[in-house]
Amino acid sequence: MGLSSFNPFGSSSSSSTSTPSSPKPSADGAFIAPDRTSRAKCYEARDAFFQCLDKNGILDAIKDEDKARKECGVVEKAFGRECAGSWVTYFKQRRVMEWKKQQTLNKIEAEGGWVPEGAATPAASQPQMPK
Repeated sequence: MGLSSFNPFGSSSSSSTSTPSSPKPSADGAFIAPDRTSRAKCYEARDAFFQCLDKNGILDAIKDEDKARKECGVVEKAFGRECAGSWVTYFKQRRVMEWKKQQTLNKIEAEGGWVPEGAATPAASQPQMPK
């Protein structure tokens, strides 16, 4: 995919037939960072995708790509449309990393170890995986 087709933040339109506008380069040629509204749309799309993954018992949308697409394809497309591709990959990887971190902290606490305050990720943002 060339830079001419690169679209980090998608269209503000909810229509699936519209073509997202390309990001505008700054005077030095670098792309302009997303504004607050674009970031908010990206976060909303990410949260909807992750809720779908949780509902379907999928932790790793990269490793379980086929299942994630089958169960959550529509919201995944919205996620990809509203966020930069690099952000989509980052959020998917971070989801798994945060889950593993929480599992490690839970194990430390269960074994009587001390976990520093603030080290745990809030439970509301953790994927709920079957045990």
